[in-house]
Amino acid sequence: MKPAPFHYEKPASLDAVFSLLDKHGDNARILAGGQSLLATLNMRLSAPDLLIDITGLDTLRGIAVDGGFLRIGALTTHAEVKGSADVAMHAPLLAQVMPFIAHPAIRNRGTFGGSLAHADPAAELPACMLALDAEMEIAGASGKRSVRAADFFRGLYETDLKPGEVLISVAIPVLSAGYRSGFSEFSRRSGDFAMAGLAAHAKFENGVLSDVRLAYCGVDIRAVRAAAAERVLDGKPLNANLLDEAKARLADDLDPPDDLQASGKMKIHLSQVLLGRVLSAMSSASEA
Repeated sequence: MKPAPFHYEKPASLDAVFSLLDKHGDNARILAGGQSLLATLNMRLSAPDLLIDITGLDTLRGIAVDGGFLRIGALTTHAEVKGSADVAMHAPLLAQVMPFIAHPAIRNRGTFGGSLAHADPAAELPACMLALDAEMEIAGASGKRSVRAADFFRGLYETDLKPGEVLISVAIPVLSAGYRSGFSEFSRRSGDFAMAGLAAHAKFENGVLSDVRLAYCGVDIRAVRAAAAERVLDGKPLNANLLDEAKARLADDLDPPDDLQASGKMKIHLSQVLLGRVLSAMSSASEA
């Protein structure tokens, strides 16, 4: 299929973007990498009157360490994140997750901010932002604001972005001493969206876990933290019995619906397997 007819603008500044959004409202869509939007346009699931191409705004690109945060511009591609030494050092969870995101051709075009603003519940990056307690940096005609990842992802393809606002960057606290991260997922084929995925972040000190964050994708209408399992693990040494108890509590945290890929019951089982795999790998890394 071909998309419905639309107008196209490529503004040279954020102010021009805000002006176009103010003028056209819900009839306009932002084009960044386009790896999700173009598919919905071609299937006519999306039919805006205007596409606002922001790819010329170089101020929205780049990766830098600043004031205890790793800042990633919204137009930075997945491939650039994957190849960044700063990401590998200060947010290794992102370095781990990048090979799971789609395929090289998509990673070369798809953008970090575009994926987060799209908020697909099966996408990996929203779960990573929850695990890392990232701050989403947003701009609009009235100014800038910052929103924690926990408050940014609101529902199915729904975020805290207000009309006329644009996600411009993400600020991630740099990795602190003693902390470890891990990621794994189940998908039918390499590059497919996850049936279930887990991004985990925690401090390991003398075998004891603290500040545990377990963020799942593919098991709800949005990325979700497993709070009950986190409480089981927090402040205790990791062992087989504790891990079994945490796995059991995932049934309280997660209520995945049946879908074409797997039943809700199967997704709970996959989530439990992931918890064991990821925490075991993180524990081994902390002892190395």
